[in-house]
Order: sequence, then C-alpha cells, then structure tokens
Amino acid sequence: MRRALALARLSGADIPVGAVVYGPDGAELGAGRNERELTGDPTAHAEIVAIRQAAAAAGSWRLDGCTLVVTLEPCTMCAGALVLARVSTLVFGAWEPKTGAVGSLWDVVRDRRLNHRPEVYSGVLEAECAGLLRDFFRFQQ
Repeated sequence: MRRALALARLSGADIPVGAVVYGPDGAELGAGRNERELTGDPTAHAEIVAIRQAAAAAGSWRLDGCTLVVTLEPCTMCAGALVLARVSTLVFGAWEPKTGAVGSLWDVVRDRRLNHRPEVYSGVLEAECAGLLRDFFRFQQ
C-alpha cells in the first residue's frame, strides 16, 4: 500500500489514487495513478492503468494469482475490470461511499452470478489513504 500511496501523491490535478499489480511471485507487474485530467481519458483510473501495464508485462489479459493494491475502493468500472482480468486478490485502503463497488454502494466483486470473485482485504492504511483524499478535496474548494 505504501507504493500505491506514493503513486497517488504523483496524481497532480487528478484525484490522488494509486494502484499497483503484483504478480504471484510478488514482483511488480504494473503501476498507475489517476490520469483522467492528464490524458482526457475517462477510463484512466489508477486501477485500469495498472491492470493494462500488468497484462502487457505478463503477456496475457489473465492476471490469475495477481494482487491489485489500490488506495481507494474501486468503482464499478474498475471492479468489473479486475474481475474480468481474473485478479486473484484485491487490497484497498479507503472506502468510497459515493461510488464504491466493493461493498459501499455495490459489491461487484462478490456477486455470485459472476464466474470469478477475488479475495478482498479492505481498510489497509485506511486513515492515510483517506487523509490524502480529504486534503485534495479541501484544497479544491
């Protein structure tokens, strides 16, 4: 989570969210931060950036055995992407009550109708992850 937090701090004008994908052996396969403002791409969430890099590094869209670590609870797009990529484990920091799709508003990753459900660990370094977001939005007003 510390690596994801470091990436989040590099988000500039974007909401500070960082994500890292680790392979089954613990090696970093992909890393990203929110880049929507930077790129003008509405899908450039930290998780999507990291998953794309990880798939390229792995040489496959299937990320079986991989762990996605992200500073904020994924939204529906990102939760869907990690399910479709077959990510085995999700670790996230702060909860997102407005758009969270891993238990807050929806629970996409635990939907029994889906063929893949990752293991989830929530609230890791939650105070630090949430504080980074609070500070960002405080200065946006």
